[in-house]
Amino acid sequence: MIIIGIDPGTASTGYGIIETFSNNGLKQKKSFRCLDYGLIQTLPSFTPSERLKKINNDLSKLIKKHKPEILAVESLYFFRNLKTAIPVSQAKGVILLTAAKNKIPVIEFTPLQAKMAITGYGWSEKPVVQKRVKSLLKLKDIPKPDDAADALAIAITYVLKGEA
Repeated sequence: MIIIGIDPGTASTGYGIIETFSNNGLKQKKSFRCLDYGLIQTLPSFTPSERLKKINNDLSKLIKKHKPEILAVESLYFFRNLKTAIPVSQAKGVILLTAAKNKIPVIEFTPLQAKMAITGYGWSEKPVVQKRVKSLLKLKDIPKPDDAADALAIAITYVLKGEA
């Protein structure tokens, strides 16, 4: 199964794509590997609508290339800054629409749920989560930038919570 994890944002949207497979034919033991990760970036000079269009277009290309069966997205559960909350919510709306247009089911996880699944502690610091993502995916380096690492963590959460 191929899962795309998304960390939404308008300036940069992180994505991480993983594939799950049974380990040695054991149904209970799932393994996974990283297929791709990175950012969908928009320019500061873009209007809000241009940013959303770019997110839609780039995400559509990723979906076409990797053919994910599920889209796991970070849930927005609180914000310290309303100026950030509205654009991120708009980006998430475009992400949900893109998934729906491609008939891909969506599941949401809060950062707390992802941290708990990845490290066993819901209040883990970002570097701890990143090291664990690196280890779980057997990557040479910690995935960069942070938004891409967060997106991989969201995709892994889908597997670790027994969804895959």
